[in-house]
This record gives sequence, structure tokens and C-alpha cells, in this order.
Amino acid sequence: MKRILTTILTTALSLAAAAQSDLDARAQKVADRAIEYLQSQQHESGGWSHREEGPNFPAITGLVVTGMLLDPDIDATDTHVAEGLSYILSFRQDDGGIYDRILASYNTSICLSAIALARGEMPEAEVGVEPAVAFLRELQWGSSASLPAAMQDEAKPVAREHPFFGGVGYGKHGRPDNSNLTFWLQGLEDAGVPGDDPAVQRALVFLERTQMNASTNTMPYAEGSRQGGFIYATSPSAEEHELGIGESKAGMIEESFSDGTTASRLRAYGSMTYAGFKSYAFANLEQSDPRVIAVRAWIAQNYSLDENPGIGTEGYYYFILVFGRAMNAWGEQYVSVLKEDMMFRRDWAQDLVTKLEELQQDDGSFEIVDERWMEADPVLVTAYSLIALQNARQELRSRH
Repeated sequence: MKRILTTILTTALSLAAAAQSDLDARAQKVADRAIEYLQSQQHESGGWSHREEGPNFPAITGLVVTGMLLDPDIDATDTHVAEGLSYILSFRQDDGGIYDRILASYNTSICLSAIALARGEMPEAEVGVEPAVAFLRELQWGSSASLPAAMQDEAKPVAREHPFFGGVGYGKHGRPDNSNLTFWLQGLEDAGVPGDDPAVQRALVFLERTQMNASTNTMPYAEGSRQGGFIYATSPSAEEHELGIGESKAGMIEESFSDGTTASRLRAYGSMTYAGFKSYAFANLEQSDPRVIAVRAWIAQNYSLDENPGIGTEGYYYFILVFGRAMNAWGEQYVSVLKEDMMFRRDWAQDLVTKLEELQQDDGSFEIVDERWMEADPVLVTAYSLIALQNARQELRSRH
């Protein structure tokens, strides 16, 4: 009997190892094909999605380079990567930012991630890291925000009670949002800023206020809400009459409260929820923290890679990006999923690899599913997908 049990166990372990090896190979194939496609799309300037007339978005090149540098077989000496990094650094400004006239926070944050990953092999990249970090710190609402007059819409000093406190935005709408904040935090993390840094802790205030969870969020728009997921911003604009009313790109949802009543509340949705979940990991929140418990409950009830949950196909590949980063950051193989009042476990990395296999086209790019938020650009959606995939591959390698 003992010999039979040993044989069964050995066979099971062999099958599991074979399945793991097959998944690794599948993930590498998708990554290799995506990288080949991106290499074929590099502009003679060294960048991607370059526009001769400008202004340019060096952030797109930053995303491509980041995806490549996350590959275990590629470093900053790779010709495509080195040219991409030089392109990024050509947009360095005297204020430390990396941008071309517009969207200073978005471009600098994403480019910082790329050059920070290359700092050990490229001295020019190393030189750009700390000035970019210092510049980004000035873009946070509630910091000293000592920006030049031309950039005063980016951020201003505000008290903790202000709805904008701790946030980061594009500038053009005059208010911060979670999309910019997650890239901003990712850039700081990649540059080596610790999770207990005061800037990160200020960001937690904004994150709490965009989580639809009444037990931890005192904003009026979250009253009674038990969704647990995140919305886009605390305000749709900087106009006085819109301060603190919240904003969700997913519209409204009818919620039932503990006292039996119902009311319309801003709907939490996938991309912002995983962005918030990732940011909580960087800020070193514990598993037992009520904010983490609440967001996990939302994920359990809304887990899907077929859409950006709550909003459909809009921003789908951005959702894939933050999903991969968030799940990898928490370092867990399985995610708990609630289906028909029963809890199941899903291997998130396997699910992600399988979904990206389905979406990858013959040329290595990924199928366009929605054109909103620049996702008609195959380079952008392929870069998003590659970064998500590289995070899944990191998780898969940790299992060996």
C-alpha cells in the first residue's frame, strides 16, 4: 500500500511539474512574439508611436521599454532598449521631468519606471532618476507643490481635509485621479522610494477616499456603500460646486444597505480597483487591514478577464496591465472567487496567460477591443499586455 501511495504521489507531482513547464513555455512564447512585434514598430528616432509634429508621449516608449526590461533575457544593453532609453532621456526637462510640453505627471511617472529599471547598466539613466523623483514629488496635491506658474494646474498645496489631498492628476482637468496616481506610485516604487515614505502615505488618503467602502471612507458619495472597489476620482473637476462629489467612469449602481434601504452610488470598476489594490501593496498595508479585506471582497465578486469589470471593453488593456501588476505585487498564486454563493480558487497567472494567448494576433500584437483612452494604438495595447504578462511570468518563476 505504501508503495502504491508513493507511486500515486510521484505521478501527481510529475504531472504538476509538466503542466507548470508547459505554462511557462506558453507564457514565454506570447512574450517573445509581443517583443518581436514591438521591435518591428520602433521609429528611427528610437521611440515608439512617435509623432513628427509633436507633442510626443515618451510614456508610450517608457511602457515598451519597461515591458522589455522585465524580460529575464533582456537588459539595457539590448539595441532596441538602449535606443528607446536614449529617446526617453531626450525629453528630460530642466525641472527634472520627462515630458514634451503636456501631461508632465503621466509621462514622467512611466518614463521613471523605465529608466529606473536600467539604472544599473546605463549611467545616463541613473542620472535621470533622482531629478524625476524630486519633480514627481512636487506634483502631489498637499505637498509643497512649488511649481512654476505655467504648471500651477498640476498641483497646489492643500489641507488634508481637501478632497484632492494626496492625489496626482493630468493637470488639464485641474483635479487628481487614480489612474495618474497609480503610475506615479509605480514610478516611485521602481525608483526605490519605500512604502512608508510620507508621499506614499499622503497618497493613501486619496486612495481611501476613492474606495467605495463606507467603513473606511467618510466622503458623502460613499455613504452606506459596501462595494469595496475603487472609483476614478474624488471630484470630476476643480470647480467649486463639483468638489468632493466623486467620479466614476462606470456610472452609478443601485446598492442595498444594511437597514434594507437602497440608493444609487458611484460604481466601482475593475481597472481602478486593481490600481488601488496594487497601491495598497506598495504602501505595505497588511492582509488584515479593513481596506484590503474590502477590496478583496470586491475582487472575489467581480473576478473576470473577459472585460474591464463594471465598464465592459473600455480601457480593457489598461485593466490587464494593473491586474497583472496588482496580483504579482501581493505574491499569491491563487485568488478567491465567489460564484453562486460558493468560493473557488483561480490561478490568476494561468488565467492571464490563457487570455493573452487568445487575444494575440499573428503579428504578435493584440486585438483591439475598444478604441477609448488611446487603445486603438496596437503599440500601446501590446506594451500594456507585455508588462502584465511579465508580471505573470515573475509569479510563475517564483513557483520553481
